[in-house]
Amino acid sequence: MPVTTQNKRASFRKLHESGCFVLPNPFDVGSAKALQQLGFKALASTSAGFAWTIGKADNRVSVDEVCAHLTDISAAVDVPVNADFEGGFAHEPEGVAANVARGVKTGIAGLSIEDSTGNKERPLYDRDLAIERIKAARKAIDADHSGVLLTGRCEAFLWGQPDLKLVIDRLLAYSDAGADCLYAPGIKTREEIAGVVKAVHPKPVNLLIGASGLSLAEAADLGVRRISVGGSLARSAWGGFMKAAKEMAEKGTFTELASGYPGGELNKMFR
Repeated sequence: MPVTTQNKRASFRKLHESGCFVLPNPFDVGSAKALQQLGFKALASTSAGFAWTIGKADNRVSVDEVCAHLTDISAAVDVPVNADFEGGFAHEPEGVAANVARGVKTGIAGLSIEDSTGNKERPLYDRDLAIERIKAARKAIDADHSGVLLTGRCEAFLWGQPDLKLVIDRLLAYSDAGADCLYAPGIKTREEIAGVVKAVHPKPVNLLIGASGLSLAEAADLGVRRISVGGSLARSAWGGFMKAAKEMAEKGTFTELASGYPGGELNKMFR
């Protein structure tokens, strides 16, 4: 049976019903195809990883660029793709809704909306506005009965506000506003993670493992439903590239090139 967008969305929701799964973050079509071949059941985009592929810093890409990227990745793989949709590429709820409606049409199975403003002086949107932004995203998703899964993100820990009570309060509010999944990137300790999971139950929780350092089994024991790695895979790829490139530029030698993944294996993977 051919894989359809609706099939992907249904299977993505099913994954959130029990257990714990890894949602790795490819940064382009090739890395998405590779992760699918490795057996991952769903993927998630990374705002930073994608931005670096087009020579931009994180949070400096346009909604046009992101939607084109999401369309390409969603069409390239048979597994569901969750979109890192940053803050919805707008401040006001109306703008968030319009952009989410565009995002839904790319073929994604889910997307997340952050509550960070990008302003160091006031890093988080006021609580009421943040809630209205989630409500707007929910309304846009439901307008065409797409079935796209909405994740509400509280960015407090990433912006120097490690206040677990604030985070839980916001996540509960986002849940009430229509978020299907909750996410607080930057929480690290078992106590923080368990506290969030317990507070928002039965809604599933996404954990950023690059920050926590836990294993899949350890996260599952804490009740986490899904694990993403943000820009970590992209940084790993850039790590190998920069190490080899710097050796050539600074030493005129080429030994690091020997650590590259075999070209023959890559050709087989993409055949």
